[in-house]
This record gives sequence, structure tokens and C-alpha cells, in this order.
Amino acid sequence: MYSGAAAMALVASVAVAGLYGLHRLVALAPDALTVLPFQSGWRPEEHALSRYHVRWYLATLLFLAFDVEMLFMYPWAVVAAELGATAIVEMFLFLGAVFVAVLWAWREGALRWV
Repeated sequence: MYSGAAAMALVASVAVAGLYGLHRLVALAPDALTVLPFQSGWRPEEHALSRYHVRWYLATLLFLAFDVEMLFMYPWAVVAAELGATAIVEMFLFLGAVFVAVLWAWREGALRWV
């Protein structure tokens, strides 16, 4: 009853085993400089999961705020002509709130990079 499925499983396993054996037969030993994970073959100086300075978290939040702003503005631009003046007023209120957030971030020093 299951002879067809068993035959297909056997053929698939023989094919996978053959390809694996062929790879092991013809594979070259990897060069130590080409298998390092990053930085063009330089040895890593710190762990990949090292801590970031806290100022980068604030920069990330600013980026996400502006990214979400664009998510709201693209669909608005499509329907602004249909909705009329109410859409314009709502967008200016939204942009005003974003501008207040940018002023706060500027005052807190989030836009200083050094």
C-alpha cells in the first residue's frame, strides 16, 4: 500500500546521501580568513552582542518616529483630495505633534552625535 511512498523516500535519501558524499569528497578546507564572520577578514575585537551606548537607543526611537510618520503620510496623500479641508487640518495637527517631539528631542540633546 505504501510501497510508492517508501520507494520515493528511499530514492530521496540515497540522492541526499550521494550529494553529501560528493561534497565531502571534493570540498576544499576553508581558509581561516574567509570564514570569519565580519569586518573583511579582520579578527573581531569585541563580542557581537556587546552593549551599545544609550544615545543610540534615542536615535533609534527618533528614526522609528519619523518612519511611522511616513507610514501615516503616504496613504493620506492618496486620499487628501477626496477628504478636503478636514484631511489637511488633521495632517497639520499630526505634523505639529511630530514637530513638538522633534523640539523635545533637540532640547534633550538627542540630535547631537558626539
